[in-house]
Amino acid sequence: MPSATTSLSPARTARLCRALSDENRLRIVEMLTGGERCVCELTAALDLGQSLLSHHLKTLKDAGLVTDRREGRWVYYTLCCDPLDTLAETLQSVRPVDDPSRSDGCCR
Repeated sequence: MPSATTSLSPARTARLCRALSDENRLRIVEMLTGGERCVCELTAALDLGQSLLSHHLKTLKDAGLVTDRREGRWVYYTLCCDPLDTLAETLQSVRPVDDPSRSDGCCR
């Protein structure tokens, strides 16, 4: 179970899950696990239009899952691992726990 300092609020958990709830955004996250990527690399690899890719990257950035940096006319994106790690811990904590002390028979 995550500690109180790493557990996410339900609102933050929902925001991260919404940001990850799109197949294209999951593909972007997967690509970024290999390290920083230029937007031109993402565009070519994902076969998405510039406008659609920008929308997905903005959603991930607004959720705190990616950061960007500009170098000349290019923008490079990097995955932020801390929110993903904390989300994983939070989701792990919502698993059902077998509680032998529970004898009321509710929901069994």
